[in-house]
Amino acid sequence: MKRLLVIMMVAVAASAVGFGQAKKSKTTRSQSDKPEYFMLRPELERQYGYTHAVRIGNDLKISGAVSMDEKGNLVAPGNLEQQMKNCYVDLEKILKHFGYTFADVVGENVYTTDMAGFINVSGYRNSLYKKQFPTGTWLGVKGLALPGQLIEIDMEAHKSK
Repeated sequence: MKRLLVIMMVAVAASAVGFGQAKKSKTTRSQSDKPEYFMLRPELERQYGYTHAVRIGNDLKISGAVSMDEKGNLVAPGNLEQQMKNCYVDLEKILKHFGYTFADVVGENVYTTDMAGFINVSGYRNSLYKKQFPTGTWLGVKGLALPGQLIEIDMEAHKSK
């Protein structure tokens, strides 16, 4: 019986030590994982109620980029290839803001109202993703936020320590 009691006390003590370490680790982790937000076009983003990007730790989530100017007007209406390139210009600005590159992108989703057109111009991505392509999905959609908008691209990136 004494032996069983000693074993139980050791197990409880080990659990308490482990619990304290887990709690301490969680506190440290949450301090380093404080979200850092970035607005590419602050006035527009406040008006529409979103933030263009947020980094938590080494992970970066970027909202859908569209081909628009600072006032929210569509740029290159009817030109899918130019709209796509404009999206990538904005995405690159956001990546650079956080010290990332296209090599750090692990996920990319493309939404387009013209899938056949996108497939024809998608080779442009080879100039951006030189190391490897990210995971992702290409979705043909009925419509996007702006009239005449043909494409929107969102992404996620991860930077190793």
